[in-house]
Amino acid sequence: MCKVLVINPILYTAETNRIPRVDSIKDTMIYTMCLGFLRAGHEVTLIAAEDYRPVREERYDFPVLWFHTVWRRLFMPRCFPYMPGIRRYLKEHKEYDMIVTSEAFAAWSYTAARVAPGKTVIWHELAAYNNMLHKIPAKFWYQLVARLLMRRALVVPRSAEAGTFIRQFMPRVEAEPIDHGVDLEKFPLSGEDAREDRFVVVSQLIPRKRIPHTIETFDRFVKAGYGTYSLSVIGAGEEETFLRQLVKKLGLEERVTFHGKLSHEALLPIVAASKALLVSTEKDNNMVSIVESIALGTPVVTTSIPYNAAYIRSRELGIVEDDWTADALERIVAENDRYVANCLVYRERLSNVACAERFLGLFGLQRLRME
Repeated sequence: MCKVLVINPILYTAETNRIPRVDSIKDTMIYTMCLGFLRAGHEVTLIAAEDYRPVREERYDFPVLWFHTVWRRLFMPRCFPYMPGIRRYLKEHKEYDMIVTSEAFAAWSYTAARVAPGKTVIWHELAAYNNMLHKIPAKFWYQLVARLLMRRALVVPRSAEAGTFIRQFMPRVEAEPIDHGVDLEKFPLSGEDAREDRFVVVSQLIPRKRIPHTIETFDRFVKAGYGTYSLSVIGAGEEETFLRQLVKKLGLEERVTFHGKLSHEALLPIVAASKALLVSTEKDNNMVSIVESIALGTPVVTTSIPYNAAYIRSRELGIVEDDWTADALERIVAENDRYVANCLVYRERLSNVACAERFLGLFGLQRLRME
């Protein structure tokens, strides 16, 4: 049994410096990943930023430690929080066998890489310089801090693109990526006859997600002779009023349903019974909604932007096309059984337990190489 410390201060995405408060963190990607370590038979502790503490008290399956952030105007908690207490904690708690931190461009990863380089695994997602302050801080960090001061830490990319990027700066980068894991116990599988004539969107309703493109393409699909199909839009955001007006303009009020933001328990059955998840994003990294859709056996129609697109294309888990059209929707419907079968085969690889075991396996192999 290993003792694992996971340092992931940013628990969910905030589009502005005003971080939205949530009722629970149990649906977050990193909580699910920690559960994977726990269910694989290991002890795990999570460190997160106090700014992301939920509004109500929760009972967790493992210890969650909330650290205060400082100098918040300079080190904005939504993208680069600074928590000086982490250094002291690592110096006082040397019992951990492995420390998993998120991102190379992060003060907490630097601290772990300096205090305990032989135990630190950096789980890296970004495949480009962070845009903050015209990319200047990120370029300085990768070129100097990461290259010179963090080189002893092991890096595990979350995608092939992230691996290609970080290898420019750090020498110990694993070849095989590890994506976000999902808790398969929470992901029911639908039988073939349970899938409805429906597509689903699970997304913030914000400009970069390009939901208008999805709705307009769905409209063309319906008018091409697929009048029995519907579209479920799950999520909330600043564009909701505009999107409702667009649906009304296109005469799709009976075909498009806005569900708002739903809990996992409410949204999973909708995704599981759909023909495909639709993604039109113009800017994203690894998308958890894509991983969860595949885990439910539901194929994905997406642009090439998300890093998940590489294995969707190679494993035929859906269709990857920039500016996909109604033709893509017709194809995903015509070959739905094949795509669903491929997703069900790939599903086990996405298990949070399987991802945790791959982390431990890679880390053990790397330590053997060093000895």
